[in-house]
Amino acid sequence: MRLEEAVGQQLLIGIPGRHLTEDVRAHLRTIRAGGWIPFARNFDNREQFLRLVGEMSTALGPSSLAMVDHEGGRVVRFSDGVTRFPDALTVGTQGRPADAYQQGRTEAEELAALGLQVNLAPCLDVLMPGADPVIGTRAYGADPHRVAEFGVERIRGLQERGVAACAKHFPGIGAVEKDPHAQLPTVDVDWAALRATHLLPFQAAIRAGVRSIMSSHVCYPALEGRPLVPATFSPRLIRTLLREELGYAGAVLTDDLEMGALRGLCSIGEAAVRAIEAGHDGLLVCSDPGLQREVYAAVLAAYRQGRLRDDQLAQSCERLRGLRPSLKPAAGVW
Repeated sequence: MRLEEAVGQQLLIGIPGRHLTEDVRAHLRTIRAGGWIPFARNFDNREQFLRLVGEMSTALGPSSLAMVDHEGGRVVRFSDGVTRFPDALTVGTQGRPADAYQQGRTEAEELAALGLQVNLAPCLDVLMPGADPVIGTRAYGADPHRVAEFGVERIRGLQERGVAACAKHFPGIGAVEKDPHAQLPTVDVDWAALRATHLLPFQAAIRAGVRSIMSSHVCYPALEGRPLVPATFSPRLIRTLLREELGYAGAVLTDDLEMGALRGLCSIGEAAVRAIEAGHDGLLVCSDPGLQREVYAAVLAAYRQGRLRDDQLAQSCERLRGLRPSLKPAAGVW
């Protein structure tokens, strides 16, 4: 695989509209994205969406990934063809772990029937008093052991039926005081509190074999040792904590790099390069084609100039390929 193609494999993008125009097709040829994420703007009905999935597979290649944020509650992108499950907080406080397992199985069957291979769920954040409602009902609750139990069952249900799960938002944003979609938040948690509470669900998910983990656009100054460094840019949190200490070997994804949390720190191209330096495999750029091209150009330049390493690119491509059930990670990328 040529460098230009391998770099594109790290891009996981959103597209406009409910069918591919020639402009969008040309854009996809330019950035060579490895996968895509549908939103409500892409869905009219099941038949239309299956046509779009086929068009995207042709445009991106048969090994491309199709993934979706399908959490239940208020985060559902499809208006038909899927079961409307209650939010995670309702399940976690009123249901049983077996309910989360059955939800995962049903979701996997329905999403696979829509041509999707990855569900960007569940949220494993542990709710703290006074937190911003950006997580709120998306979390299973305030007890880390209960969050871990329900999260693991959801992951098992999804992955046993062939759809990869994604544990998010590492290392936990249940105490966040601002919405990172709009602003850069800080969580004042120390290592003792992190290990006693926020890490427990992620550790359980890793033991259960979760196929991907998404990080957060949130600063943890007591953990990182520097202010204004979100987990997205933190080798200490991604490479050292997640990879080395917790032993996670699967795919690590960023949250959407277009979110407001990162906007005042650097350009989106620089944000993408810093995220890869920190240890991420996949870069989410969910809306703007111009920003997707900027990310692609910046990452390609960073590999060509030696700022990013080719061997790490090869490893990232293998981890991302491993999210697709019909494909095994390749022995060599190039």
